[in-house]
Amino acid sequence: MTEIPFAAARELASLLAKRELSAIEVMRAFLGQIERVNPSVNALVTLRPRDELLADAAAADRRLAAGDGVGPLHGLPIAIKDLSLTRGLRTTFGSTLYRNFVPTSDELYVERVRRAGAIVIGKTNTPEFGAGSQTFNALFGATRNPYDLAKTCGGSSGGAALPPACGKLPL
Repeated sequence: MTEIPFAAARELASLLAKRELSAIEVMRAFLGQIERVNPSVNALVTLRPRDELLADAAAADRRLAAGDGVGPLHGLPIAIKDLSLTRGLRTTFGSTLYRNFVPTSDELYVERVRRAGAIVIGKTNTPEFGAGSQTFNALFGATRNPYDLAKTCGGSSGGAALPPACGKLPL
């Protein structure tokens, strides 16, 4: 198998389902990669606390061991673009106006991703309100191109595109 942070999401999902890899191992590997890489590229702008994420991964492992039905994204960490509502997790829309906004509900697709078993770890950077040709905002700054840190990433999904490219998330 490829090193966990650079393995294909399908491969990881298969190994998790067969219990050849634990959700805790997967979470630790991705959190380590995030700690190493994110300070230089600034793609993930809100990250849930490590202990909460590891507790969610342990719960995923227990559900699988108990034979509970699990979804196709079971145990895979995922980040949500900071334009989408995420229950209990700060959503800023890349704007200082919403720097402390914590929604009480999820967007429909976030609900579905959670139901499919993914563990939401945090939020990805975006231009303010998604309006811009570069991933930059006054609240979090620029998301840097991992291949040339002097450049930013283009579009409203620059923060979302980087985690898989840098081995910080499988999806």
